[in-house]
Amino acid sequence: MTATLRTSQESPRDAQADVIVVGVAQGPDGPVPAPGAEDVDAALGGNLAQTLGALGATGKAEEVTRIASAGKLAAPLIAAVGIGAPADGAAPLDGEALRRAAGAAVRALANGKPLRVALAMPARDAAEAEAVALGALLGGYTFGRYTGRKQDTEVIVLGAAAEATARATLLAEAMTLVRDLVNTSPKDLYPSTFAAEAERVAGAAGLDVEVLDEKALAEGGYGGLTGVGQGSVHPPRLVRVAYTHPDAARTLVLVGKGITFDSGGLSLKPPKSMEAMKSDMSGAAAVLGAVSAVAKLGPAVNVVGYLCMAENMPGGTAQRPSDVISIYGGRTVEVLNTDAEGRLVMADAIARSASDAPDLLIDVATLTGAQLIALGPRIMGVMANDDAVLHGVVDSAKRAGEGAWPMPLPQELRKGLDSPVADIANVSQDRDGGMLVAGLFLREFVPDGVRWAHLDIAGPAFHEGEPYGYTPKGGTGAAVRLLVQVALDVADGRL
Repeated sequence: MTATLRTSQESPRDAQADVIVVGVAQGPDGPVPAPGAEDVDAALGGNLAQTLGALGATGKAEEVTRIASAGKLAAPLIAAVGIGAPADGAAPLDGEALRRAAGAAVRALANGKPLRVALAMPARDAAEAEAVALGALLGGYTFGRYTGRKQDTEVIVLGAAAEATARATLLAEAMTLVRDLVNTSPKDLYPSTFAAEAERVAGAAGLDVEVLDEKALAEGGYGGLTGVGQGSVHPPRLVRVAYTHPDAARTLVLVGKGITFDSGGLSLKPPKSMEAMKSDMSGAAAVLGAVSAVAKLGPAVNVVGYLCMAENMPGGTAQRPSDVISIYGGRTVEVLNTDAEGRLVMADAIARSASDAPDLLIDVATLTGAQLIALGPRIMGVMANDDAVLHGVVDSAKRAGEGAWPMPLPQELRKGLDSPVADIANVSQDRDGGMLVAGLFLREFVPDGVRWAHLDIAGPAFHEGEPYGYTPKGGTGAAVRLLVQVALDVADGRL
């Protein structure tokens, strides 16, 4: 973890910190102190809003304004962060607004030196406290493996009980793991090293783990992984991690795309399109992070995660457009475009999941550029073979604080995947509806009778713009919170 967390019941007046962070809402006449800021406002003689207004603060979302405490508090500095429009009455504030505000504040205060931040922000119930804690922890993230930069931040959530913020720490640890993996250079993270990291994480979380190397994959008939990985000097891996609970009555299977670098293979990408392709393993990283977090939370559900790892390169042994491969279980695929490789490696694991007898199967992948075109960089697309699952997963995402939108799987687009020489082609000759066509392809390999959803996180997994809220430039940790929430919902019978 880049940032550490603790809670305290001490007053903001007395908190030993470098800075006290308060929330301010955007009122009709200027900034309005949010719940949690009362003691700070009183210490300033009830003039917090007036002082902030004089400095030009409005309370708009993620706006950070610094003022000196002038000896009125133990901390020398006060930072007011905007949370946007105020909630009505005593109603809880929007969790995502609190996460982004806390993250923006901690991120703005980072200075490369050890930092102790006390948050006097809304923490009137467990949901608010968790949101503030999680946002602050994620906002304190830095990736310094190649630069030596570091930011040691201690986050203190004032007025919250430790139990209320415990899950925030687990989620932040899981998302930090994913961010670190995604941000790692593909020179250092390739299938075998990714698999070794998965084994390390699984061991620490008490998960069962199985790793299939290239020989085992070839012998086992995993034609998708073998075909995609055959052009690289770094051979493919399939990693299975599993959490089991003695009282579990249901099983959730998660399948993640783990292309450690995607050149496009012989269907070579343009150079500019390769620059972010170290992030093409975000789905597998999210599965690893989510299963490890679920194991620490301990719900009564069995969760199996498959991490489909390969490097897609245009070597002399690479698969060719028009090759026909055999996916695990025997279905054949005509590979018309080697840059549509993620669906091939995932098909192997989706087909194999039948042996786990899942009650629900979810795959997650940075699968198509069409997702970005349709939904932009922050909203993942959700497709499913069951309407209840489709809307249930979207609801889980909303409650977890992730952006997701339900998408259809139009049957008329399936004809584009017909092949004259194989059971199915990996792409359609028609470019329309690319995200949906990819979902239709994956659906072909879902075991009979299994409820299934597909998450396309191509945009949300890797942020190429300026940081915002708790989201840094680079790997984001997208889908971890959703997958954890789905596991809890399956355990509760809600999904």
